[in-house]
Amino acid sequence: MWWGVGAALVANALYSVGFVVEKRALGSLPALSADRPLHVVRTLLTSPLWMVGALALAAGFGAQLIVYRALPIAAAQGIFVSGLVLLLLLSSAVLGEESSGRERYALGGVLLALLMVVASVREGEDAVSGGAPWMLVLLVCVPALAAGVWLYVRVESRAAKRHRVPTSGIGYGVAVGLLYGVSSLAIKGTSSRLTSTDLGEAALSLLTSPYPYLLLFTAVAGLVMSQAALQRCRASLIVPVCTTVTCLFTAVLGTLAFGESLPEDPLLLTLRVAGTALALTVLLAMPRHDPPPAAAS
Repeated sequence: MWWGVGAALVANALYSVGFVVEKRALGSLPALSADRPLHVVRTLLTSPLWMVGALALAAGFGAQLIVYRALPIAAAQGIFVSGLVLLLLLSSAVLGEESSGRERYALGGVLLALLMVVASVREGEDAVSGGAPWMLVLLVCVPALAAGVWLYVRVESRAAKRHRVPTSGIGYGVAVGLLYGVSSLAIKGTSSRLTSTDLGEAALSLLTSPYPYLLLFTAVAGLVMSQAALQRCRASLIVPVCTTVTCLFTAVLGTLAFGESLPEDPLLLTLRVAGTALALTVLLAMPRHDPPPAAAS
């Protein structure tokens, strides 16, 4: 279990550094639009700094594969969310982003909620699942992908209207978080298929499952959508919202899809359910728009 915790902490650091480096690189690139995905990809590949951030995220993906071999889904999500603290520190030190008082309280509430989730896990009581029926995984993932793309398009169309208050990025974060939630389940499924020592057998098992195809779609769509949103909005807000949605989606629906049972102890069950409810409540209460810039005197 503890080497899984260590891998999760390494993944946290890699993801936080990757997002901040990408955000820094996006500031010097032309405006990106998810309506032009090929242009987005070509533009990103011209930036060496952005490539450094992307490599850090890819390394975080590798660490995440290790995590899901060692920890239950709910426990992994609780540890992943601790990376928000490092992200906020880096975004303030490197990007100069400052959160409002209301946002800091909200993010503190999110951190408390997801720590409640991880506190509900006890070693030896939560079994790590070895797999899930792929039809059940698709039943969970396909509607989430459709909802994420629909929400992103809706936020884009509303943001394009003239004289509209600037969006804070909450909608973007929720949309991308749904895609990354599906990606997280696909990573969990992929890790469960890579158990054979025979490479050919492991590859066949993986390719006959929906997981590599879900990963491919979420990688491409998530790249285009997240980078366009990250260029327009503060990393210190959009990434925590995205992380919250991803963690809750994965912890709740992943636990059900992969058959990892909920705690039998009433206290632990209360912590897990209450933590999930608190995080959703805080997310819904966060401001949807940035305040308009102060008029010059």
